[in-house]
Amino acid sequence: MTRDFALPDLGEGLRDAEIREWHVAEGDTVTLNQTLAEVETAKAVVELPSPYAGVIRGLHAQAGDVVLVGARLVSIETGEEEAVESPPAEPADDAAVPNLVGYGAAAAGRTAPRRRPRVWAAEAGAPAPPSLSGGVVSQEPEAAAPVAPSAAPRTDRRIPIRGVRRHTAEAMVRSAFTAPHATAFLTVDATPTVEMLARWREDPELGAARIGLLAVVARASVLALRRTPGLNASWDADAEEIVEHGAVHLGVAAATERGLVVPVIRDADLMGTGELAAALRDLADTARAGRSAPRDLSGSTFSLSNVGALGLDGGTPLLNPGESGILAVGAARRIPWESEGRIALRHVLTLSLSFDHRIVDGAEAARFLRDVGGVLSEPGRALLAG
Repeated sequence: MTRDFALPDLGEGLRDAEIREWHVAEGDTVTLNQTLAEVETAKAVVELPSPYAGVIRGLHAQAGDVVLVGARLVSIETGEEEAVESPPAEPADDAAVPNLVGYGAAAAGRTAPRRRPRVWAAEAGAPAPPSLSGGVVSQEPEAAAPVAPSAAPRTDRRIPIRGVRRHTAEAMVRSAFTAPHATAFLTVDATPTVEMLARWREDPELGAARIGLLAVVARASVLALRRTPGLNASWDADAEEIVEHGAVHLGVAAATERGLVVPVIRDADLMGTGELAAALRDLADTARAGRSAPRDLSGSTFSLSNVGALGLDGGTPLLNPGESGILAVGAARRIPWESEGRIALRHVLTLSLSFDHRIVDGAEAARFLRDVGGVLSEPGRALLAG
């Protein structure tokens, strides 16, 4: 008996996915839950397990195709005897799909797969996109290879708006036209924190912890939110209420080769600095590999953006939809700075806080920035906060 497997609903109401890579070919024998393919949704790369054991008799999409939820992907000969007349090649819209975790019902209105053009391969000599350009890690940005003027492309290039890029664009438009943004800036002398981290790296008992500046900022932000709960809140227009969240689920913006994603560290308020550092490393590794699951890319209550990893000093970050605050952390630069009555070279960085002005006023934003800056300029203050 030959059974068809359709693209399941992978959660979050996603309506389609791109086939990134097939792990099987026609004629292959597969086992139950063996990975058939990798697909890319608007939020993550997901592995599709086989709902049946048997032999692959047909692949109905190619790598690069964009397939609608409910469209047929693969046919598998299971070896089972047919008790009734063979079903049609494509199941009806209300047909049940295998009961696998995270898989929903098929969607109506399916159409034929669309072929996604290979943009990078079309241009000889064009540099490939970077594997991870910033966000949760602080690799300096790689310098682009020089291109001779005669080799530069002279024709227009069209880039399909799909996957993460489409999701990000929709979210940013929704954010910009829903919440009244305001941004406040504070430049701080972070030399005590930078020197403390350098000492920790040299300490054989602490060096393995690999605590970086962003982990300290994350811990300082969590502490500061205790005094400014409006920055860990949402605006509920339907109920005409402001919802101050009891837990801090920290989103960390990461620029990957697939686009901007914001994976979440849940219950960050219950973590110490070392735990946050470890969570940031895991988050970076997962984002770099494109393996952030859809459930890990939603539910944040406050966000960080490490623009310093891109070599920037600051900016005006847009709010993640549903949040009232996002903090951008600039590069720590060693510049002349007044300290203890004299000019000296100090490690100075800028904090940029964007906030929803319906929920947070300027005084609250200033208090939050001063609290975070106070920890960076005097890290011992974090001990007083617990």
